[in-house]
Amino acid sequence: MKGVDKLTNKELLTQFPMIDWKGAMGIRDIIAHHYFDLDAEIVYNVVRTNLPEMLVTVKEMILFVDNND
Repeated sequence: MKGVDKLTNKELLTQFPMIDWKGAMGIRDIIAHHYFDLDAEIVYNVVRTNLPEMLVTVKEMILFVDNND
Protein backbone atom coordinates (compact mmCIF):
# COMPACT_ATOMS: atom_id res chain seq x y z
CA MET A 1 0.00 0.00 0.00
CA LYS A 2 2.91 2.34 0.61
CA GLY A 3 3.88 2.04 -3.05
CA VAL A 4 0.32 2.66 -4.20
CA ASP A 5 0.08 5.65 -1.89
CA LYS A 6 3.34 7.05 -3.23
CA LEU A 7 2.40 6.50 -6.89
CA THR A 8 -0.89 8.33 -6.41
CA ASN A 9 0.64 11.24 -4.50
CA LYS A 10 -1.25 10.11 -1.39
CA GLU A 11 -4.58 10.71 -3.12
CA LEU A 12 -5.99 7.21 -3.71
CA LEU A 13 -6.07 5.81 -0.19
CA THR A 14 -7.72 8.94 1.15
CA GLN A 15 -10.65 8.26 -1.19
CA PHE A 16 -11.33 5.08 0.83
CA PRO A 17 -11.16 6.12 4.50
CA MET A 18 -13.25 3.15 5.68
CA ILE A 19 -10.06 1.07 5.74
CA ASP A 20 -7.39 1.53 8.40
CA TRP A 21 -4.57 1.90 5.87
CA LYS A 22 -2.00 2.77 8.52
CA GLY A 23 -2.90 -0.42 10.39
CA ALA A 24 -2.77 -2.47 7.19
CA MET A 25 0.69 -1.15 6.37
CA GLY A 26 1.76 -1.73 9.95
CA ILE A 27 0.73 -5.37 9.99
CA ARG A 28 2.49 -5.89 6.66
CA ASP A 29 5.69 -4.51 8.19
CA ILE A 30 5.31 -6.79 11.22
CA ILE A 31 4.76 -9.86 9.04
CA ALA A 32 7.67 -8.95 6.77
CA HIS A 33 10.21 -7.90 9.39
CA HIS A 34 9.19 -9.37 12.76
CA TYR A 35 7.80 -12.72 11.70
CA PHE A 36 9.51 -14.58 14.57
CA ASP A 37 7.42 -12.56 17.04
CA LEU A 38 4.07 -13.22 15.33
CA ASP A 39 1.13 -14.58 17.23
CA ALA A 40 -0.66 -16.79 14.69
CA GLU A 41 -4.01 -16.39 16.44
CA ILE A 42 -3.82 -12.60 16.24
CA VAL A 43 -2.86 -12.71 12.56
CA TYR A 44 -5.69 -15.16 11.86
CA ASN A 45 -8.22 -12.95 13.65
CA VAL A 46 -7.05 -9.83 11.80
CA VAL A 47 -7.31 -11.63 8.46
CA ARG A 48 -10.69 -13.14 9.28
CA THR A 49 -12.10 -9.87 10.58
CA ASN A 50 -10.58 -7.28 8.25
CA LEU A 51 -9.74 -8.97 4.97
CA PRO A 52 -13.30 -9.37 3.62
CA GLU A 53 -13.97 -5.62 3.93
CA MET A 54 -10.57 -4.81 2.46
CA LEU A 55 -11.25 -7.08 -0.53
CA VAL A 56 -14.50 -5.22 -1.25
CA THR A 57 -12.67 -1.90 -0.97
CA VAL A 58 -9.80 -3.00 -3.23
CA LYS A 59 -12.35 -3.99 -5.90
CA GLU A 60 -13.92 -0.53 -5.53
CA MET A 61 -10.46 1.03 -5.84
CA ILE A 62 -9.83 -0.82 -9.09
CA LEU A 63 -13.10 0.47 -10.52
CA PHE A 64 -12.27 3.97 -9.29
CA VAL A 65 -8.84 3.91 -10.97
CA ASP A 66 -10.25 2.42 -14.20
CA ASN A 67 -12.91 5.14 -14.36
CA ASN A 68 -10.42 7.93 -13.71
CA ASP A 69 -7.79 7.02 -16.31
